[in-house]
Amino acid sequence: MAANANTIDFEKIKEQNQGKDRFQPHDFYNVDTLFTEEHLMIRDAVRSWIKKEVSPIIEASAQSAVFPHHIIKGLAEVGAFGPQLPSEYGCGGMDYITYGIIMQELERCDSGIRSTASVQGSLVMYPIFKFGSEEQKKKYLPKLAQGVLMGCFGLTEPDHGSNPGGMVTHIKDMGDYYLLNGAKMWISNAPFADIAVVWAKDEEGIIRGLIVERGMEGFSTPETHGKWSLRTSATGELIFSNVKVPKENILPNVKGLRGPLTCLDSARYGISWGVIGAAMDCYDSALRYSQERKQFNKPIAGFQLQQKKLAEMITEITKAQLLAWRLGTLMNEGKATSAQISMAKRNNVEMALNIAREARQVHGAMGITGDYPIMRHMMNLESVITYEGTHDVHLLILGKEITGENAFI
Repeated sequence: MAANANTIDFEKIKEQNQGKDRFQPHDFYNVDTLFTEEHLMIRDAVRSWIKKEVSPIIEASAQSAVFPHHIIKGLAEVGAFGPQLPSEYGCGGMDYITYGIIMQELERCDSGIRSTASVQGSLVMYPIFKFGSEEQKKKYLPKLAQGVLMGCFGLTEPDHGSNPGGMVTHIKDMGDYYLLNGAKMWISNAPFADIAVVWAKDEEGIIRGLIVERGMEGFSTPETHGKWSLRTSATGELIFSNVKVPKENILPNVKGLRGPLTCLDSARYGISWGVIGAAMDCYDSALRYSQERKQFNKPIAGFQLQQKKLAEMITEITKAQLLAWRLGTLMNEGKATSAQISMAKRNNVEMALNIAREARQVHGAMGITGDYPIMRHMMNLESVITYEGTHDVHLLILGKEITGENAFI
């Protein structure tokens, strides 16, 4: 059972751990020269906030399996909620590379923190912007951008994960409203979300999106406990028992599976950047540890096998940086395909997970303790490699793109 957030003095823990985040960035191919001055300024601002406000408490949050709710305001202030959406709705009005950079800085600290922001921006705000009415955009987006409202995304079901089209959650037209029944699971932000963007089938079997608000009778969000991964993120279920959803809460501008899959593309793009942050944190820690830890009268950085691990780590990080940057330019131009996004998500998550595992070995026994971020990143990435499309599903998306043959059916 997770600890109660009210029993943890995060402010005291923050004071005790100030300055312990020793992360230094690594840019072997001078990728920074591909970014604008604004990109770098925003990255530095987010990195500074993370080091001051989140890094000092992240281990306590993970060990206690408690999401630190007090950081929501800060996430909003650094522009983590929908930075790529138009400023006319109170959002950042920035480009996709900025969005990626922010996700990278958040996940450098912890995947659970990035997940909280990614769900809010890509899976709640984005579908409202993309498929919602003007009234819905004006009603929800400014408050979501400010963190006044928090949201979640209801697609995955107990029996339908990689096959979302098989969902059984459904709505029935009751004249003045829709009656919603069903259940979703593995939903980030669910336990505290004010709204949920939910996907359900209508009476014709067509998938529709709708906005469900907390407080609607028959709507509950039980929390998922006992997680070994994403322990700083709140995960839960969405239960719908004869929930009356007003017709004005239907997303009017999309029908079918295209709706949720478009949202997932946006989230997967953010992940492809975010996991680079986790990999960089593991590499930075491993490099520093190898230079400080001595065996046989010299730093272990001087041994060939340790140099092999570190050289391979920075090589893979550099390749992932360039892949993410190129994808970001395609996103800005509106030219990125789902298959290209799948390639980046799949490659970069696997890269980060492999680096976490190698970094754990560099740290030896210390790598399993909370004194270093390695094991926490590793456990988190075991979830990231599965959610928003499993590792194998992304392989089949690529396979279909390059062969023209559909292996899903």
